[in-house]
Amino acid sequence: MRIPESELILNPDGSIYHLRLKPGEIASTIISVGDQERVSEVSKHFDTIEVERQHREFKTHTGTFRNKRFTVISTGIGPDNIDIVFNELDALVNIDFASRTIKKNKESLEIIRIGTSGALQPEIPVDSIILSETGIGFDNLLHFYGNADAITDKDFSDAFISHTDWNSENSRPYVVKADKNLMRKFTPYGFIPGITTTNVGFYGPQGRILRLALKDNDLNEKIVSFRYKGKKITNLEMETAAIYGMAGLLGHKALSLNAILANRITGTFSRNPAGTIDKLIRSTLNILTQ
Repeated sequence: MRIPESELILNPDGSIYHLRLKPGEIASTIISVGDQERVSEVSKHFDTIEVERQHREFKTHTGTFRNKRFTVISTGIGPDNIDIVFNELDALVNIDFASRTIKKNKESLEIIRIGTSGALQPEIPVDSIILSETGIGFDNLLHFYGNADAITDKDFSDAFISHTDWNSENSRPYVVKADKNLMRKFTPYGFIPGITTTNVGFYGPQGRILRLALKDNDLNEKIVSFRYKGKKITNLEMETAAIYGMAGLLGHKALSLNAILANRITGTFSRNPAGTIDKLIRSTLNILTQ
């Protein structure tokens, strides 16, 4: 079936609408970052760069590192941007732009997020790295797509909702796992396995108070005290669960690596955030090329 122009939007040069990329301009292994300035911090390690593109907050470099082709792309902040980036990355490899039809043979991308995050347990030190086994989404992104039940853990969600006395006016939290093969690839390298919450905002949704009061002053405490099958929530940020959800629905592999720059419980912040992120970037590239 042909996809209409209003649904698959292409620019006059044949590139996909938001990312301004054409088929063939992305690698099968993709590193996603939130901050567009971090794209160059990854690609500066590349041996070659063949594509450099930017439109709005979406900046992309494709090149090689140790003879392996990589794409690094900035998503911006939040689950809504993840929806844009993942749908358009998928379109670049699984839709024929000329005929506007879905390809018979699907390509599965390998997507690794390098992000920053705040720890929710006192024993997790700043400058450590959380390897997110599981993402809990407080956004409503996956609720707009069919078949989400096939990739989400309802029992986990139910336990979390019960423990936190979750406000029914909020979106129902969804729970998604990381790709098992990518987890196995990164597990031996000393990262801290964890459960990551993905929130819809940085201030009120994450329990920060400036001038606005919170509806539930105890929500962060309830999140911290939650346990499921002996495991506890380790950190919070704004993309991981959406990444896992969209990757699962589209048939791609995803893993989220979170540099802990702050500990919300101890009130501490990294003295060298740039150094921590650079160490994570170099570790990720090395692991993916071994």
